[in-house]
Amino acid sequence: MKNKLQTLLACLAALALCAPLAAFAATKKSPTPAPNASASPKPKATASPATKPTTPPAAPTTRAVPFRGVISAVDQKAKTFTIAGKEKSRVFKITDKTVLTKAGAAATMKDVGPNEEVRGSYWKAADGSLEAKTVKLGPKTEAEKAAAAKKKSAPPEASASPSASPSVSPSSSPSASATP
Repeated sequence: MKNKLQTLLACLAALALCAPLAAFAATKKSPTPAPNASASPKPKATASPATKPTTPPAAPTTRAVPFRGVISAVDQKAKTFTIAGKEKSRVFKITDKTVLTKAGAAATMKDVGPNEEVRGSYWKAADGSLEAKTVKLGPKTEAEKAAAAKKKSAPPEASASPSASPSVSPSSSPSASATP
């Protein structure tokens, strides 16, 4: 009888300890779908208006995309230029935000002409048009060529510096432990 009572008490104690854990796990799992189902429209509704004002329709939704080519046509009135591609042409719009340069100096829309090398970056607007962010007219300058050469040689140096930093940290650790 005493053994049965002890076994019964042990089972009740185990249930008493497990019940709050099971209830906690059930509340963790159960309410999550229910509040998400009912609360999701509310956060989404508040998140959507917050997202819309931060990204106006003309503003880019992603990072700028690079381009390069030769200008095939220019429309001074519409402030656009066209680059002919292999399969299709692309028309880029110049805005007040566009940075135009020619040979490293500031340029204007009047400097843009057909059969001229061009490179830069653009954003794709919500309406599908291509809005130029930066436009560099003419061939690369010597400074740009030197910068490009540095970029090509920089990655091997960048990979060398992480290997140098682990060697620095172990040497600094023994000196730090030797000081105290």
